[in-house]
Amino acid sequence: MSTSRQHIVAAAIVRDGKLLLARRNVEAHQGGLWEFPGGKVACGENVRTALVRELDEELGITLESARRLISVPHDYPDKSILLDVWRVDGFSGDAYGREGQPLTWVAIDELQQHDFPRANLPVITAMQLPAHYLITPDPAQEGDQFLKRLEVSLQAGVRLVQLRAKSLARLTYCELAVEVKVLCRRYKAKLMLNGSVDMMLEVGADGLHLSGHELSSLNSRPLESDYKLSASCHDAAELKQASDVGVDFAVLSPVMPTHTHPGAETLGWQQFESLLAASPLPVYALGGMTLADLATAQGAGAQGVAAIGALWNLESL
Repeated sequence: MSTSRQHIVAAAIVRDGKLLLARRNVEAHQGGLWEFPGGKVACGENVRTALVRELDEELGITLESARRLISVPHDYPDKSILLDVWRVDGFSGDAYGREGQPLTWVAIDELQQHDFPRANLPVITAMQLPAHYLITPDPAQEGDQFLKRLEVSLQAGVRLVQLRAKSLARLTYCELAVEVKVLCRRYKAKLMLNGSVDMMLEVGADGLHLSGHELSSLNSRPLESDYKLSASCHDAAELKQASDVGVDFAVLSPVMPTHTHPGAETLGWQQFESLLAASPLPVYALGGMTLADLATAQGAGAQGVAAIGALWNLESL
């Protein structure tokens, strides 16, 4: 983090599926916009200590449970900040604007109806994404069991699916994608296609996943904001390219050794965390992930874990 980057701690406070928002004073920086409550981290102050202090000073509530959600470095024309956002699921007291600021509780899927500072936009995406991202195995290897096993994962709670089927011809892939979409809709899950923009629009999927090669060829976002865009990244340069292009979220790999690439060089958790600290995107950890790795991944700043085997045909999350 640059020494000139102002460190801000913010709270995504959740209660009954809604988030607490505060409106900035019209005379303040980014005044009049809605934001996640918080404030400056004092020099030498622990971030969690700052979070506890800000929740008391701004809202009159006492923190009980929280975890890091996302860190967003952002450069405004007049200042640079690091927005350090924590998800708060437990607190005591009744929140009110101790500094006279208006507050409102908003359903998580309705956040886009409010105007936020630009640094807050990745936070909205992070709040609307699940903690698990299923990448499907090759349907050709699964045969007739593919859709049945996918439904088992959806029944278990998977709510974000990438249909990866490199061995299938375009027509066969699109036909399968339509069937997968029907299943995903049944369980209110989002479907990302690993193909082209035209295929995604034809199928009516929720978004598109880009390979590293596809990402490197882009100069601008290829999709309207109504659709989600994700990308595969492996280093800092690809994460920056994803951010510059306007990708909504990324997968970063390989974090740990995998059965398919046992000798490949891995990032490890320390390097993974370091890479995320410089990126404003929600990022899933990919490569050797199991369900037991979720807490470690989120502790390192990840949105959650992405996996094939660990999230395929499982009984419960």
